[in-house]
Amino acid sequence: MTVVRIPFLLSLISLALQPLVAKADNSDNWQQLPSGVSQMAHGGVGLIQTPTARMAPAGDLSINYTDNEEYRLWSVSIQLFDWMESTIRYTDVRTQLYSDSPDFSGDQTYKDKGIDVKFRLLQENTYLPQVSVGFRDFGGTGLFESEFISLSKKWGDFDFHLGMGWGYLGTAGNTKNPFCEIKDSFCQRPTGYGGEGGKIDYNNFFKGPASLFGGIEYQTPWQPLRLKLEYEGNNYTSDYAGELEQDSRWNIGAVYRWGNFNFDLNYQRGNTLGFGVHYAMNLHSISQVKVKPALRIIPEHLDTNKQITDRDALPRALYREAGFALQTSYMNEDEFVLYGQQISYRDHDEAIERIGRILVTEVPANIKTYRIVSYSGNLPMVETVVDAQQFISAVRYDSLQSEVKSTYVRQQPEQRTLELTTPPDRSGFYTGAETFWIQTFGNPEAFYMYQGGVFANAGYRLSNNFSVNGTAKITLLENFDRFNYKVDAQNTPLPRVRTYVREYVTDSSVSMENLYLQWQDEIAPNIYAQAYGGYLETMFGGVGGEVLYRPVDSNFAIGFDINYVRQRSYEKELDFFDYKTFTGHVNVYWKPEFLPDTQLTFNIGQFLAKDKGVNIDFAKRFDSGIVVGAYAAITDVSSAEYGEGSFTKGFYLSIPFDLFSLRPSTGRGRLPWIPISRDGGQPLNRPNTLINATEQRSPFYD
Repeated sequence: MTVVRIPFLLSLISLALQPLVAKADNSDNWQQLPSGVSQMAHGGVGLIQTPTARMAPAGDLSINYTDNEEYRLWSVSIQLFDWMESTIRYTDVRTQLYSDSPDFSGDQTYKDKGIDVKFRLLQENTYLPQVSVGFRDFGGTGLFESEFISLSKKWGDFDFHLGMGWGYLGTAGNTKNPFCEIKDSFCQRPTGYGGEGGKIDYNNFFKGPASLFGGIEYQTPWQPLRLKLEYEGNNYTSDYAGELEQDSRWNIGAVYRWGNFNFDLNYQRGNTLGFGVHYAMNLHSISQVKVKPALRIIPEHLDTNKQITDRDALPRALYREAGFALQTSYMNEDEFVLYGQQISYRDHDEAIERIGRILVTEVPANIKTYRIVSYSGNLPMVETVVDAQQFISAVRYDSLQSEVKSTYVRQQPEQRTLELTTPPDRSGFYTGAETFWIQTFGNPEAFYMYQGGVFANAGYRLSNNFSVNGTAKITLLENFDRFNYKVDAQNTPLPRVRTYVREYVTDSSVSMENLYLQWQDEIAPNIYAQAYGGYLETMFGGVGGEVLYRPVDSNFAIGFDINYVRQRSYEKELDFFDYKTFTGHVNVYWKPEFLPDTQLTFNIGQFLAKDKGVNIDFAKRFDSGIVVGAYAAITDVSSAEYGEGSFTKGFYLSIPFDLFSLRPSTGRGRLPWIPISRDGGQPLNRPNTLINATEQRSPFYD
């Protein structure tokens, strides 16, 4: 099950109409790479059925649909780095039913999930080819499991490819497995798959029959058209769809490019017509035209005797031109201090420049230092100290070397700065609303199941540190009433902490999502803490606390949380079941320098089902602000105990709202995909986390 808290209609419509609302400026990608890459049938850069060593430009995302008679394939391929490609795929096997029981899955055909990855080992130069190694369907049921090594070399308008494949790509066995010459265990490939599916079978890698494959791509004089010819290493004798007739191992095809779309047509196996449609965008360059106030022009002469006569002028200008909600301010002979919150500009450098330009024209010219204290809620996060004279010189371009960013520093808010004035009392009621979308793929009852509606939020701030918060969930449309999958008959010792999802989701159209009391504060420099108690999420309530150490602009943060929770009843809104447990983790957040724009998160501790282990989260941010992530929870629960899927894992796309609006905005929505959700490796969905609350300290998502 996946939950999307994002303005639902806006986000889906905007994504669907991406060419209209955003600019995916990858129109020159065809010329940027030696071969002008395109996607193969299974997703990922390749010919028709076989992969190549080529890579798409970093940040490219391709959404693919291909049809090869027995198989329909939906896939998404993302070029995370220029040396790493990843693909997620669903395959519809038209010749096989989902199950033998009509009561369980009706007449739905079998759906197979797959994950692929490819790494570039050597980049092409004048004399040497590009070399890549890849792994197909390495974490699923193994229907298309393969490993390959591929070489690509360009010559004029031709791109030549040669590779060796094992597993699905090597069933023809047209050459000797070189690893078999080294060790006998590589001569035979194990059958079946590990655990309950979803487990990486390292013991299968590069074992069994091997085949050579290859092909040629030709860029025609007509730029949108490319031609392909390939020789396969698969003989289709052991396909899940059944033994497929193969009259030839030569496949031919053509690819036509129209804008961001690729259309391909091919003839495979000497008897099968195939086609595909692919839509590509680049996650680095995708953007949205903005309507925003022009930057203030700094006059040649500034008034050193200027007096602030209109007390509303500065707050109004900061809000309209810089998206800064001013709480209060302080001024002495040398410095001017602002206290407030950024609500519009997710680009921190642009926000500071806009604020600085306003201060230059609105406050006396004798001020030497601007101090901007940014808050998250009621907690001061960052103090930006601006040298006024250097700033003025930089924005006037007095020197070619002037850079606005060099005129200010971000630092831990100084105690002296915080004590200069008393922030206004912000106690009182507040409300809000957001749409939600719950979705799950690959179910026996229906491939796609969903629930959508509105979260109505309300709360009362008792003081700067204490608040009462609640959320009502209002369901407007759903088809989860068709969900009939149960784990009761499975031999699993795990408590059902998540697999009662149908009961929680379909019990009522109006329900209480959460209701809790919360305290938050900065208990020491760089150290934040919170405590909370109540109905914390859909399935659990209880009490807990968290501490986080997070210095300003540091690549490292660490903290821990501890919670005592009890399972909520899906039969009566306010009641609880008997199941209760402690759950908590040591949380490590690291942005390694050797992986630019990447964050690794390690949550080490005990999960809801009392299993112990670690959840590892990998997140990659692109220049547009879009974040692509994947996670996996490895615990002391065995594959058999966990059930289908072997362990908890998932993927997500985090999208800034700024990409959907004509005006600058902050905030983002998350589109997750969880292939199979079971009871092992499941964390508590706490309503607030300190790493999110302190994002301004060392921005990754914003």
